[in-house]
Amino acid sequence: MSSALGVSRPDQAAYMLRAAARDAGRAYKQQLLDLLDVRAGHTVLDVGCGPGTDLPALAERAGATGSVIGVDQDPAMLARARERTDGLPRVEFREGDAHDLPVAPGSVDRAKVDRVLMHVADPGEVLAQLHRVTRPGARIGLAEPDWDTLIVDAEDLGTSRAFTRYTTAAVVRQATIGRALPRLAERAGFRVETVLTTTPLFRDVEEADYTLGLGRNLERAIAAGHIDPVRGRRWFTDLSDGSFYASFTLVSVVCVR
Repeated sequence: MSSALGVSRPDQAAYMLRAAARDAGRAYKQQLLDLLDVRAGHTVLDVGCGPGTDLPALAERAGATGSVIGVDQDPAMLARARERTDGLPRVEFREGDAHDLPVAPGSVDRAKVDRVLMHVADPGEVLAQLHRVTRPGARIGLAEPDWDTLIVDAEDLGTSRAFTRYTTAAVVRQATIGRALPRLAERAGFRVETVLTTTPLFRDVEEADYTLGLGRNLERAIAAGHIDPVRGRRWFTDLSDGSFYASFTLVSVVCVR
């Protein structure tokens, strides 16, 4: 087994940037940006902007007459985002909670929420906030994983399934939010226009360990009594033996205010 496996929880900003740089990350982000149809002069909101992964692309599309607002509750993330967008005069940052957006009502033409709702306490309230701050006719892009669909190939299928069950039950706050996006968006008052799925695929076990937290979450599952220690650690070691496969489903939704 590679000594690189079982890495501790990575720096969150570095993690987000690395995930976005993968082929699957670039593909769904490009698709979501295209469907958002950001145009010159638009005011664009990125909720949970993190280290500013998507802000330069949004600013380029909004042009010199538009503006981009990045909102995040983590000052460290906002600091990274400011560094990433240095020299882009039409990008501004606001520290705040997605449940209480620091944005004026009816002031936003386009908004995106990318892999944020799975972490929040109340996704419905966040979507209600988006309805409050967007103008009639505004387009909103949402993208979230459905961790119930996490597949890790192994001869010990029972432990793979137990790992997925633990991930959905204890690791991710809103683990099945991906499948719920259309329903929740309609409940918040939006008209759902497009629903798409992509399947991020991992063939490199070290990349999967880093991104999916295979080793660190396995140890949590063992400590919590969800997976037998001997069987679980044998499962983890065997993942490096031969061909590796893991995947999950990511759901993207574009809706209109």
